[in-house]
Amino acid sequence: MAKSSEKALSGYEVLLCVTGGIACYKTADLASSLVQAGAGVNVAMTDSATQFIGPITFQSLTGRRVYTSMWIAPQEYSAQHIALTELADLMVLAPATADILAKMACGIADNLVSTLALSAHGACPILAAPAMNTRMWTAPAMQANMKTLIERGLTVIGPAEGRLACGTVGNGRMSEPDEIFQSISDLLKKHPPKNAGATQSP
Repeated sequence: MAKSSEKALSGYEVLLCVTGGIACYKTADLASSLVQAGAGVNVAMTDSATQFIGPITFQSLTGRRVYTSMWIAPQEYSAQHIALTELADLMVLAPATADILAKMACGIADNLVSTLALSAHGACPILAAPAMNTRMWTAPAMQANMKTLIERGLTVIGPAEGRLACGTVGNGRMSEPDEIFQSISDLLKKHPPKNAGATQSP
């Protein structure tokens, strides 16, 4: 993946949310590119995402704590689901599984990432990069969920056609990190950083 040689995203804050899918390994590359471009990156992961890639990977790439649970020590509590979205200029779901997209469409907030997605309303826009089996992507329920989310303002990139984790070839592959990076950059540059100078995670 081509890396930006300039700090083109300096001052911007990205909330990168990772859900459970084999495409998680691509998200590490995306996180690295965002940091190299000057963006501040906070990472939140679902439990299932941590089964594919460890939080320490994202901590090493971003230089920041990785958030994996709603439940933390009282002395560290700062209403994460509110603070993280208020800091962010953009929330990115990559990969965005069928599960998280369905929860978003129904307003379900039963883990950290789904709660962040719900609390992002009025705080920051959301970009989703779906990744799932072709039959799941084309299922009427999934398409109805996507229609609802897009009507509510969700920006979507992909999915692409290609070889999937199940061994078949079809539509459902997460877009490549460089494509997602470009979409993030385009969305961010529509507005100046809302918290210019903010470099610390909440």
